[in-house]
Amino acid sequence: MQQFNSTPSFAQISDEKDVLKKFKNAFNFPSIQHQPAIYFCGNSLGLQPKKAREKIEQELDVWQNEGIEGFFKGEKPWLYYQEYAKPVLAKIMGCLPHEVTVMNTLTVNLHLLLMSFYKPTSKKFKILMEAGAFPSDQYAVETVVKHFGLSPETAIIEVTPQKGEKILHKHAIVESIEKNADQLALVLIGGLQYYTGQLFDIPSITKAAHKAGAVAAFDLAHVAGNVPVELHNWQVDFAVWCSYKYLNGGPGAVGGVYIHEKYATDIHFPRLGGWWGNNETERFKMEKGFKPKANASGWNISTTQVMNTAALLASLEIFEAAGMQEIRNKSIALTNYLTFLLQQLPHLPFEIITPAAPEERGAQLSLFFKKNGKAIYNKMLEKGIIVDYREPGVIRVAPAPLYCSYNDVYKFYEILKNNF
Repeated sequence: MQQFNSTPSFAQISDEKDVLKKFKNAFNFPSIQHQPAIYFCGNSLGLQPKKAREKIEQELDVWQNEGIEGFFKGEKPWLYYQEYAKPVLAKIMGCLPHEVTVMNTLTVNLHLLLMSFYKPTSKKFKILMEAGAFPSDQYAVETVVKHFGLSPETAIIEVTPQKGEKILHKHAIVESIEKNADQLALVLIGGLQYYTGQLFDIPSITKAAHKAGAVAAFDLAHVAGNVPVELHNWQVDFAVWCSYKYLNGGPGAVGGVYIHEKYATDIHFPRLGGWWGNNETERFKMEKGFKPKANASGWNISTTQVMNTAALLASLEIFEAAGMQEIRNKSIALTNYLTFLLQQLPHLPFEIITPAAPEERGAQLSLFFKKNGKAIYNKMLEKGIIVDYREPGVIRVAPAPLYCSYNDVYKFYEILKNNF
């Protein structure tokens, strides 16, 4: 267990030893009062990789110089553009390259995958999710069950924390799955809860869902690029995520999709098709009859978002160089250090509502302030630190390991200590 102290020299020495410190220079930082900000908001929107502009300009040049021939010429012909993200994403998400693809955006992908995997019958028709899930997940599930003529009140099961608690214990999810096994068709959990910062036990939930004869699905918006996962080995059926948080793909970045190979390689598995999911060798024959590729890209519908995906590729190069395990190691160290420093401020009326165990959280700590939460948030901005505030009273602090340092964390602590 790493030993911490609350001196500025500790932060400086830790930064000097940091094996990921060079990657901070790979990103552009917003400015506050003409100074680069300290950025703890990668859980909402990651920073811009410096190479993003170069990657996009490369494709702009191809468009300028080749026009339509850009689909077949250039360093990365657009016809296969979604394929270029697969090798690194497969490592980040712990799956095989043919189980992952990029397309659309998160909620669109969730709808598409629900239409493939949610097959309600008169007996098994219920979907289980955590109470307080991100609104997009709530709305997607609500409208999908209505699409099938079902009532959200009877078709959706929400698992809630125990009275007086904010954390949803693993046993509560598993017990609810077991209790509703006879009627359960699908389990959809946000892998990491956006408000509390709790990381759920994906393999245990998946195992329980399968034992109940239900599909195991996850929204990994706050997991992708944050916490290493093993989606293939855990036998997760499908997962979706956005690329604009820890993956630093930019606002509205192209979404990610994982589909286990037992479905991805089955060209007869039901889906809503489009011509970009059709095999490239036959795509321009323009013939009747949808013949999907025998991999996750068989779910692609529309032409790849080239400029959008180019920005993501710039970030994925950084992930490939850094390695997810090193990212995770630093993430745990930074959140442990932040926790230690916050414990030195007993006079402040706040509670860390994120689980204390590192294996139950990612790079985010959620601090619930009983009072002055908004004032503290505003003071942080004034002092050059970007965090985010969620009602009621929660400041989410996410020291993303690729561009945040021990000294950044120390400055956050210093502002709390000296101003409140």
